[in-house]
Amino acid sequence: MFSNHSNLFSQWRAVIFDYGEVLCHRPKPEEITRLAESFGVTVERLPEIWERNRGAYDRGDLSPEAYWSMLAADAGNAIGPRELEEICKLDLEMWSNINSEMIDWAHRLRESGLKVGLLSNMHSTMVTHCRAQFEWIKLFDFVTFSAEVRMIKPHHDIYQHTLRGLNVAASEALFLDDRDVNIQAARALGIHAIRVQSMEQLRSDLKMAGFEILP
Repeated sequence: MFSNHSNLFSQWRAVIFDYGEVLCHRPKPEEITRLAESFGVTVERLPEIWERNRGAYDRGDLSPEAYWSMLAADAGNAIGPRELEEICKLDLEMWSNINSEMIDWAHRLRESGLKVGLLSNMHSTMVTHCRAQFEWIKLFDFVTFSAEVRMIKPHHDIYQHTLRGLNVAASEALFLDDRDVNIQAARALGIHAIRVQSMEQLRSDLKMAGFEILP
């Protein structure tokens, strides 16, 4: 994963966090089941139709009504205003279970003198919710939400936007994300990147890199 392990920590000036499944926990199984049932599909099928138009939604190209109606159509169903309201509420709840260990670690990183950034694919309704509900967002030196900049990962432009905002070079940044496609895009730009699959795995990979401030 890393070369010249012992030298990496001294090179890094910023740590950039994804939001979903990094700063917040994965949705609970019962929440995913509820969402699948709302569209009359199995839990196994939900990810495929969820992802089909999610990029356009997160980029700000689609309204909530358009995105969820398209998902319902892909599921072979339709939703009315009441169902839409319930689904939108569930969507916010699913992605609001904050990983307090990660937030505490981000605080410690910043106190140590490192910059901390947030780079997330996130639709506008969730952006508004996060900015209103989560005071900790203010600790980040630079925040990139896809719907606000009309770009999404893994397009290189959104990473470059974040690096410019933090005023660091790609080689000076560590990026954390749960998706391999986003990790590979970051590495292609010269950004150090770790795919986050568990806290234990993240600690192990950071130790390998010689990173001294562990979550």
